[in-house]
Parts: sequence; C-alpha cells; structure tokens
Amino acid sequence: MAAFKTFGRPVLAWLTVALFLIFGSDWMAHLNQHTLGIGLFAWLFVMIVWTAFGVVHEAEELAIRLGEPFGTLILTLSIVIIEVALISAVMLGGADTATLARDTMFAVLMIVLNGVVGLGLLIGGIRHHEQTYNLQGASAYLAVIIPLATIALVLPNFTTSTSDGSLTSVQAVSFSLLTMALYGLFLWLQTGRHKGYFVSPKSTAPNEAEPPPPAQPKMPASELMRRIALLLVYLLPIVILSKSLAKVLDYGIDATGAPPALGGIIIAMLVFTPEGISALISIRGDQLTRAINLCLGAAASTVGLTVPAVLAIGLFTGQSVVLGLPPASIVLLAATLILSALTFSGWRTTMLEGAVHLSMFVVFLVLTFSP
Repeated sequence: MAAFKTFGRPVLAWLTVALFLIFGSDWMAHLNQHTLGIGLFAWLFVMIVWTAFGVVHEAEELAIRLGEPFGTLILTLSIVIIEVALISAVMLGGADTATLARDTMFAVLMIVLNGVVGLGLLIGGIRHHEQTYNLQGASAYLAVIIPLATIALVLPNFTTSTSDGSLTSVQAVSFSLLTMALYGLFLWLQTGRHKGYFVSPKSTAPNEAEPPPPAQPKMPASELMRRIALLLVYLLPIVILSKSLAKVLDYGIDATGAPPALGGIIIAMLVFTPEGISALISIRGDQLTRAINLCLGAAASTVGLTVPAVLAIGLFTGQSVVLGLPPASIVLLAATLILSALTFSGWRTTMLEGAVHLSMFVVFLVLTFSP
C-alpha cells in the first residue's frame, strides 16, 4: 500500500501523458462530440489535481525536515510553476486569451484571500474559538501583496499610453523587473534575516514552561535529492498535460458560451485545490501561521511570478496581455485587500472575520456570472 502511494500516483500520471501523446491529436479533433469532451476534461482535471496532491505531499515532507518557512515556500513555488504552465499553454494555443492571466490571478486572490481564508477562519473559530498567529509574518505578506496586486491589476487601467488595460513594452519590462525584484527581496528576508516572522509564535502564558521543539534529524543529501526528484516527477506530467487541458477548456468555454473569466477560475481552482485543502487541515489543527504562510504566500507568489512570466510570453509572441481589471473587480479587489489588512491587524482571529471574507467570495462568484 505504501509503495502504491509513493509510485502509483506518478505512474498513472505518466501513463496519462503517454496516452495523450499517442492519441491526443485524434481526441482533440473530435471535441465536438460532447461526451468525449466532457470525459477528457474530467480525466485531465482529476489527474492534474491528484498529481498536484503528490506535489503537496513531497513539499510537506521537505518542510518537516527543512522547517518553516522553507516547506511552504517550496510548495507555493511549485504551485506557481503549475499555474504559469497552464496559463502559458492556453496563451500559446492561438485563441484570444488576452485576459486569461488577469482573470486567473484575480481568481487566485479571491479564492485564497476570501474563499479559503474565510472558510478556514470560520472552521477555526468554531473549533478553537480564537486562534493566534504570527502577526509580523502576515503583515509582511500583505505589505508585498498590496503593491504587487495594485501594480499588476489596477494601475494598467489608469495609464495613458494604452486604453485597454494593457502595458507598453517599456512598462511591461519595467514592471516585470520591479515585480521580480520586490518578490525576490521578500524571499530573501523570508528565508534569512526575518525567518522568525513566518513561524508560529511561542506561548506567552505566565509560568508556562515552553517545551523545546523536537529536534528533526538532518536530511541526508541522498534523501534530499530523492525528494526533489519525486517533486519533479510529479510536476512534469502536470506541465505536459496542461496543453491538452488548455485546448479542452478553451473549446468548452466557446461551445457553452460561458463567461471568459470562468477559464481563469478553473485554472485557479485546479492549481490551488491541494494547497487550499492543506491550509484548511492546518487551521483545523490550530496551525494558523502555517495556513497563513500557504494562503498569503500563494497570493504573493502568484502576482510576483505570474506577471513577469505572462508579460514575457506576450512580448516574445506579440500577443496582447490585458492586465487591468474591470471597474467592479477593482472595487472588489480593493475591498478584499482592505479587509485582509484589518483581519490580520490583531494577534487573534474569530469566526466573524471568516464570515465576512466568505461573503466577499460569494460576491465574486455572483459577479463572474452576472457582471
């Protein structure tokens, strides 16, 4: 059973890759057969999510040995690789995907900051009444997320060089370098000087002896390389299968007349489901700091790394990349960022914050289908 958990998942994932490499072209040519299209989408969606759980498992194994914040950092970066691969596959597919990156980043922010955080704080409040976390870490995340999200998703609507929410080449290069520099500085501080901001705070109860943290055995170099190799074994099939999923997704949205933003929501759900479940499990176990690292870390890395990637694709391929959000989405994003700053401005959270975040998530879903 243990062997199947270790090797069964990647074997099935790579078997799926082989089948799509052999028969994928013929299957894609018959997507107008609705049963086939639905079946292929379900197959690819389930397989990618299931394989992504393998990524989460390997990242958590590394986290146990390497400690925080390295574990959640490895996980969030792995998830962003999947996200960029999916967006790139759709953009390079030749369809009109000018707003896909924008829709995906906005959906990730809404799902993470309102959906998962809201549900998590509600569950944590019901189970633990109040939960503590490392305020300095949450504040550091928000200090990065707010300017990155504003530069990427709001500012393009207010520049005068373009009128459609896109960026000029000079703006794209400048903003990409600025985004990468800011996120790189944050990573340097997160893993170095201010690493203590991203670990659970120590108990401050009077006369309470603080138990020493359990010493973790140092991971041998061979074990570290094996875990990294397994991480790549899980990541590569997702990247390869993303091209096929992109074609099925694009055809399905066109055929059903669904709102274009639905594609971004599906990609966001696809890449963040395993990480979101891991965050909810952490909250249920009263590990709110780890859950915040997962959620806010995903939001920061999504904007910090996806924007330069998609702008680079746009510059090299000549495709238009529209990043500016429509007015209603800008209002919702601003309200979400302000609400997140208020939620993580104290040392404890309650059910109330969770309920408010969930209400914002419902508004996001309503506006997607009825803008």
